[in-house]
Amino acid sequence: MKIIVKLLTILFLFLSQISLAQNNIIPVPVSYESAGGELILYKDLSINLLSENDTLSRQLDVFKKDLSYLDIVFSTQTIDSTSTNGLIIGLNETPDEELGIEGYQLVVEEGGMVLMANASAGVFNGLQTIKQLFPVKRTLSAEGEQEPIRIETCIIKDYPRFGWRGLMLDVSRHFFSVEDVKAYLDQMAAYKLNVFHWHLTDDEGWRIEIKTFPKLTEVGAWRAERHGKFGAFRATPKTSEKSTYGGFYTQEQVKEVIAYASERNITIVPEIDVPGHSMALLAAYPQLSTKKEFKMVNPGAKIAEWYDDDTFKMLIENTLNPADEGVYAFLDMIFGEIADLFPGEYIHMGGDECYHGFWEQDEKVQAFMAKNGIKDGHEMQSYFVKRVEKIISSKGKKMIGWDEILDGGLAEGATVMSWRGVKGGIEAAALGHEVVMTPKQFVYLDYTQGDYSVENKIYADLSLKKAYSFEPVPDFVLDPELILGGQGNLWTEEVPNLPFAFYMTYPRAMALSESLWSPKENKNWENFLSRTEVHFKKFDARGVSVAKTIYEPEIRVYMEGRKLMCELKNPFTDIEMYYTIDNTYPIELGKKYTEPFEIPAGDLSLRAQSFRDGQAIERLLQVHRTDLEKRLK
Repeated sequence: MKIIVKLLTILFLFLSQISLAQNNIIPVPVSYESAGGELILYKDLSINLLSENDTLSRQLDVFKKDLSYLDIVFSTQTIDSTSTNGLIIGLNETPDEELGIEGYQLVVEEGGMVLMANASAGVFNGLQTIKQLFPVKRTLSAEGEQEPIRIETCIIKDYPRFGWRGLMLDVSRHFFSVEDVKAYLDQMAAYKLNVFHWHLTDDEGWRIEIKTFPKLTEVGAWRAERHGKFGAFRATPKTSEKSTYGGFYTQEQVKEVIAYASERNITIVPEIDVPGHSMALLAAYPQLSTKKEFKMVNPGAKIAEWYDDDTFKMLIENTLNPADEGVYAFLDMIFGEIADLFPGEYIHMGGDECYHGFWEQDEKVQAFMAKNGIKDGHEMQSYFVKRVEKIISSKGKKMIGWDEILDGGLAEGATVMSWRGVKGGIEAAALGHEVVMTPKQFVYLDYTQGDYSVENKIYADLSLKKAYSFEPVPDFVLDPELILGGQGNLWTEEVPNLPFAFYMTYPRAMALSESLWSPKENKNWENFLSRTEVHFKKFDARGVSVAKTIYEPEIRVYMEGRKLMCELKNPFTDIEMYYTIDNTYPIELGKKYTEPFEIPAGDLSLRAQSFRDGQAIERLLQVHRTDLEKRLK
């Protein structure tokens, strides 16, 4: 083993500069050196562990399962040898400080592969890279025999830029089964994302068993079934209506998911969203609100009035009573069970979009504020947050919350998740608090990612290119070490199932993984696009639907004098775009796009589609002229 370490050290001393040789690895490694040869694998692959380690053994089981589609026969043994036949995996006897906990070094030679790391987390990440070096599928010879697998020989040294590389899945708006969550974790792990933020409670459902308060799931986990978009078109539930839509996770299921995540180097951060977004909780225990009125779990109906300045008014009370000591005793028991279940160091308490109007109208809350010198709703919320922070810290955990927890004064020891932009993160860091950057403009995965004619239109857009431009450390942060990292957030009002969750998450989560793992100077948009196309094939081979909107024409309309003009864009140089504006089809009989063109007046639609090598690639876009006019800015 010492010989291997010495050889690796000598090899990396020769790397005088970072080489971005062509590879299809996402996120792009710190250093990739092509050696110019090939490792040829046939039917078998021997895996040799340099020491016995239960964690590594479990990781290898996952690795073998993930590569089962290649029909490789694996054999695993524990050895103390310098042989390079097959894949050798070991832990450094003397840690490489540059690699840290999650880094690894990989040498692919014509005789085999050697993967070394300081810890099992680094080995796991190295295995994800090895998986990406394998082909999408085995090719067959003319005689129908499987061709050998060919992997470019190379030297990789790699480690993450940030320790927090997360994805959030909202399971309140729509419930996702245990198997769904596991599948989501599998995909995260493949791109070295290591924090799963589990949004377990909200107005539309309480999703985790709390043994002390069984009504949270008996009542709060279920709602009247509705279909279509959330909002005004969804009827509020009737008192006589049965609540049949929903579900929850038992504590045994939660333990199962935690163990599954741990095997994939993923830490779970559970979120119990308070004091706002608590209608499901209050449906079960209405006495914890100011009005103490009976209510039902929201089925996605309109419960708030939003205004242009981003302020809002709740039409139904969904906030806990911050002046009621019983609320804090209640939360103490809830967070106690949560802390006992989840081994990670953080618990998320929400804290976002808390409406203060019902507090302002309640005599007891106002009297409490006057008695304690609390001047307004913001300070009242700060009082609540500080009480919750003490509860969570008393359980041996750290509290994290959305950036509204800054309002009225930040609780000591709190970590801020900055979602309304980077301002909250900058402010928290200036106060000496740790920050996770999740600015909605760059990381909200429920945002529309393609043309409105074929995508669900919501209140904002997020293209793959913009997601790729995400930079977690703003220029004005004085201490960058306080930025723990970042994450993408998938809110699920418009995401009812796992296939669509994958469609909305990828490839944008791949772009985010590169911002959070790779050195800033290694990022390159054009190169990322090329690698992403290879990964599209990997998703296709597994039958996983992901968004390929990047292929579709980007439609931009503008006025040139009195003419309505249209420009079509596409980032790929080998894609041709065809269009018609006279209501004719098929589109390939139309005009090849070469320059901006006029959209004439009339009852007509623009049709546009991309082609590569004469074959249609992605969907046909069809937009009526009246809709094009609405797109003018």
